[in-house]
Amino acid sequence: MEFWYTEKHTNDVKFSIRVDKQLASIDSEFQRIDVFESPAFGTFLTLDGYMMLTEKDEFIYHEMIVHPAMAVHPNPENILVIGGGDGGALRELAKYPGVKTLDIVEIDKLVVDVCKKWLPQTACGFDDSRVRVFYQDGLKYVRSCIDKYDIIIVDSTDPFGPGEGLFTKEFYGNCFKALKEDGIMVNQHESPFYPKDAEAMQRAHKRITESFGICRVYQAHIPTYPSGHWLFGFASKKYHPVRDLKVRKWKALDLKTHYYNTNLHAGSFALPNYVEEILRNVESEE
Repeated sequence: MEFWYTEKHTNDVKFSIRVDKQLASIDSEFQRIDVFESPAFGTFLTLDGYMMLTEKDEFIYHEMIVHPAMAVHPNPENILVIGGGDGGALRELAKYPGVKTLDIVEIDKLVVDVCKKWLPQTACGFDDSRVRVFYQDGLKYVRSCIDKYDIIIVDSTDPFGPGEGLFTKEFYGNCFKALKEDGIMVNQHESPFYPKDAEAMQRAHKRITESFGICRVYQAHIPTYPSGHWLFGFASKKYHPVRDLKVRKWKALDLKTHYYNTNLHAGSFALPNYVEEILRNVESEE
């Protein structure tokens, strides 16, 4: 008998992966955490039945949520990750020798514990000596931060359940205040393809543009996320994501990446017309 993990992307579309076995199933205070092992994507994590990451393609997401901002900011020393309990964003940030502090705020300690046990290739990010972990609500944490961080990475789940508060105008405004005068915020920005996802993406973009002067959206292909077409938001007080890209400086670091490079960086901000139209519709309302 075959065992399949199936996720409903819309009322008419489902995504399925054949599974060898289920490694863990835990109900935390906040959500249900499941870990599966599959022949095609290796070990993968779901929260409340939604795909979070797989061994096979997690490098795309984690490299693209981290390296674009790090390659633009001239001196990123103090970094905050909100969410990101799998440790993948920390792993990528830890590659930068100039980083002094790596703070992560994760609401659910069990996510971290599960990933350390079953997904060590991402959870290794917690091993860096610069990492400080705060188990609390990211929305509440940033309220108390003023002019503290160079970069904030919002590595949240989708806008429901524990991640819902990380898509509000209040949250983005607090992130703006928590950043230094030339700070950058990056967030996972949902998908533009299916209507329900596109609406969530629009709402997030509108709220971010109300706080930040420079707001751009970029894209990546992540096979196991709805439609495979995924967006990220780049919001900055000072730096343009393409014009201020430090190509020579980033290449001189000689970091090992599997997806990100500086040519792709520039290209990822060139969006399809249908996505540009969705974003323009929101921006024109201001």
